[in-house]
Amino acid sequence: MTFRILAINPGSTSTKVAVYDDENLIMSESIAHSSEELSKYKCNMDQLEMRTEAIEKLLLEKGIDVKSLSAVVGRGGALPPVKSGAYRVNDLMIDTLKNRPVLDHASNLGAVIAKSIADSVGIDSFIYDSISVDEMSDVARISGLKDFERTSMGHALNTRAMALKYAKDKGLDYKSLNLIVAHVGGGATVYLHEHGQMSDMISDDEGPFSPDRSGRVPCIALIEECYANKFSLYDMKKKIRGKGGIYSYLNTNDLRKVEEMISDGDKYAEIVYDAMVYQMAKAIGEMATVVDGDVDAIIVTGGIAHSNMFTSKLKKKVGFISHVEIMPGENEMESLAFGALRVLRGEETAREFK
Repeated sequence: MTFRILAINPGSTSTKVAVYDDENLIMSESIAHSSEELSKYKCNMDQLEMRTEAIEKLLLEKGIDVKSLSAVVGRGGALPPVKSGAYRVNDLMIDTLKNRPVLDHASNLGAVIAKSIADSVGIDSFIYDSISVDEMSDVARISGLKDFERTSMGHALNTRAMALKYAKDKGLDYKSLNLIVAHVGGGATVYLHEHGQMSDMISDDEGPFSPDRSGRVPCIALIEECYANKFSLYDMKKKIRGKGGIYSYLNTNDLRKVEEMISDGDKYAEIVYDAMVYQMAKAIGEMATVVDGDVDAIIVTGGIAHSNMFTSKLKKKVGFISHVEIMPGENEMESLAFGALRVLRGEETAREFK
């Protein structure tokens, strides 16, 4: 029996849509949303009707009958901490994402849109490896300031998918391995997969900087900046997430342009670029200490993993820890669809959100 799965991944300026027949991709599109279009909406959830209609229009144009679908899977949003794997979308999850999300994030729309489309034809809807997957150990939660507990929120979907793929490709049991997976894209996160559990991670606000995010910054200086110049909460959040990182130094978040600047002899651009590699290497080294250096492999994924300049520099710094496997791209649509497929085949059981 063939299972047809619709995967939906809402991002800040686009909605990615894909349809798979089992493991075979039959349609993949990215629906762009202009800044003018998005400016009409106060928050991401207000975009629900607009994005849903855009998806339904696309499916109609591509000749995909929703009645032919076996399931719909959406990107998991900013829920309270959840486990890895699949969750069936239920009314409590929808209510939480609409009214009590951990933060206003485009991915919150994934489950809501998935359930809306699935319910229209009487099939199941799922999320898979939500951005709020949190399997951190107790000791990893201690931050150093009692009022601020470390939590896990980041690229769980792609990093876990790459860890599973690496194990499968090597003929190894994922649950027997210690893997460090670094996702390097617009944001950067580093996860430790310790015998099948994501026991620690470094989020994009406490680790290496990336093209437009600041990563960890000196906290005293940051506090002084907040008060001295009377920035709004929005301004400060935008400063570290959107206008931070490479962008804050070089006025671009396009790493390809930075590499061109370096090729043209721009020494300052080279220092900033090398600092990003340097910080990522430190984060990977930090994770290696958690398992006493017992690391089976380091996986580098995300969009920037396509860069030979970046990966060669990073390999040079962390190759002494373990083998470095480069697995470029985000692979999120495949990860969503294959996760739902495992549930439909009975290879995995979907959890219930409570």
